[in-house]
Amino acid sequence: MKLSAITDEISQDLEHALDVLGEYGAEGAELRGLWGVNIADLDDHHVARAQKALRAHGLKVSCLASPFYKCDIASSDAAVAGRMHLASARGYDEQMDLLKRLCDLADAFETRFIRVFSFWRRGELTEEVERHIVEAFAKPLEIAAARNVTLLLENEHACYLGTGVEIARVIKQVNHPNLAACWDPGNALAAHEVPYPVGYSAVRSHVAHVHIKDAKLVDGEPRWCVVGEGVVDYRGQFAALKADAYEGYVSLETHYIPQGGTPEEGSRPCLAAMNRLLKDTP
Repeated sequence: MKLSAITDEISQDLEHALDVLGEYGAEGAELRGLWGVNIADLDDHHVARAQKALRAHGLKVSCLASPFYKCDIASSDAAVAGRMHLASARGYDEQMDLLKRLCDLADAFETRFIRVFSFWRRGELTEEVERHIVEAFAKPLEIAAARNVTLLLENEHACYLGTGVEIARVIKQVNHPNLAACWDPGNALAAHEVPYPVGYSAVRSHVAHVHIKDAKLVDGEPRWCVVGEGVVDYRGQFAALKADAYEGYVSLETHYIPQGGTPEEGSRPCLAAMNRLLKDTP
């Protein structure tokens, strides 16, 4: 397993975020917000600046943390129902152009992984909605296959597929080599699933990337905290990943900011905790 982090969980200043990652021996950087701009909206000038910074720090891009399919199902309405992390709101009819731009960015940053979602949750996940989600991945996967990228479907509690069980079920139905899972135990917790072992047991054979965040439950809802101080069983999770010969990235997406503090002050103890987990996992 290799350490990574979504850089804007540390700082919007990419160069500084990479400095911090270097302090903790990270091998990867996951790109979402850079200098106050979402990765999907990054212009060529800032792409070149980011490439230069990554080369200078000797870090590879672990994944593009894109906003693809953070939209309503089959609607041109660009109404937002969750966090966009600086991304422009786009309707369903704009998503294929977005994906093509993301494929260009994947080439520029020499990564094959693009994180994607399953539409804003506007009600219950019915069989009809799930069937629609499965069908909606046909065209994106044609594009992904042609561009040699893998779409990583993340379980996201603000979207229809919030748990490991749910994304595993959809990935199995889609059954395409260019679709895998971005497994997020913290998001599974927010969707009221026991992340490990329940969610992971369902999704384990599909996992190609892992996001790390932890939370304490307050009145049944997550309150983000330092990794290892919440209710997610990360010792068990890391041990299971190692037992399953997972060799990809574990990428910090903490969301934790100490009271009166900064994202960096939240991320540093999390990165230290992840290093301890990586070292201590038998």
